[in-house]
Amino acid sequence: MNKIKTYLKEAYNELVHKVTWPNWSQLQSSAIVVMVASVIFAAVIFTMDLVFRTIMTNIYNMLY
Repeated sequence: MNKIKTYLKEAYNELVHKVTWPNWSQLQSSAIVVMVASVIFAAVIFTMDLVFRTIMTNIYNMLY
């Protein structure tokens, strides 16, 4: 039980005194970067899916 208490004390101390938290403008710019990257990633996956579906449809149509 003492180990858990020590762990929680050290974790709290680290979060309060050692972690550098971003300010509001840094947080907003990071969120925008994540959103843009997510949209780009989704567009790439959508394009790959569309191309694969077209290729597979053409192969199935040739076989049957």
